[in-house]
Amino acid sequence: MDRYCVMGNPIEHSRSPWIQSRFATLMGHSLQYDKCLVPMDGFVQAIAAFRAEGGLGCNITVPFKFEAAALAQHESSRAQLAGASNFLHFRADGIHADNTDGAGLVNDIQNNAGVALAGRDVLLIGAGGASAGVLGPLIAAQARRITVANRTLGKAQTLVARHAALAQAHGVLVDSAELAAVQTPYDVVVNATASSLSGAGVPVSPSVLKPGALALDMMYGPAAAGFMEWARTYQAIPRDGLGMLVEQAAEGFLLWRGVRPPSAQVLAELRATLG
Repeated sequence: MDRYCVMGNPIEHSRSPWIQSRFATLMGHSLQYDKCLVPMDGFVQAIAAFRAEGGLGCNITVPFKFEAAALAQHESSRAQLAGASNFLHFRADGIHADNTDGAGLVNDIQNNAGVALAGRDVLLIGAGGASAGVLGPLIAAQARRITVANRTLGKAQTLVARHAALAQAHGVLVDSAELAAVQTPYDVVVNATASSLSGAGVPVSPSVLKPGALALDMMYGPAAAGFMEWARTYQAIPRDGLGMLVEQAAEGFLLWRGVRPPSAQVLAELRATLG
């Protein structure tokens, strides 16, 4: 049976095995998809072991997305631009890396949440691997302005600089700021930090929320509850990262298996399963 997995630390919370298995059932494919807890210093060894066991590919979650990109012999343009990868495909000519996070986020915001990104002001909180994976597709979606806000300004500036040519090509203003300095309101606010996963508070002021803004946390389940409650308190529309998770998984299934599964159906089923 074809074998795949998701690797990360922590990993117990991951719904990826359920999602990919459901995709396989609906598309008539036979595969095994597991989750693998990887020691913080053991990513390269874990990949080598899974390949040796016959694994065909992996999804990569925090904190290994940068390592995954560096490990690959072949990178898609999306992975190259991000400098990070959440998707690996093991082929005869080596490891192929891609990044499906951005496509997943944009598809969820526009198709599932019904919020068009064109002409909107977007605040992207964080400048790590998650932000690196989504900034390019947010630019391509023709947002009017995107601010990358991070606790360490230099990291945000580096990410913005890497996307400068793409932003210019699409006519999108992309700037950077320190978290504490961000006060102006935005149409869409995306929390791409691990603050929710660690139980920390929301890292920005509520002044960043326009009335009726979409406030999306890339985490889901209990981890996203605090951010979503914050959004509700300040009259924003809260959204967790479950839709992004399903949509990026659908993009990965397409790359691995050659067919796109019904992501909207699986998202609805997963939300119903989780209550």
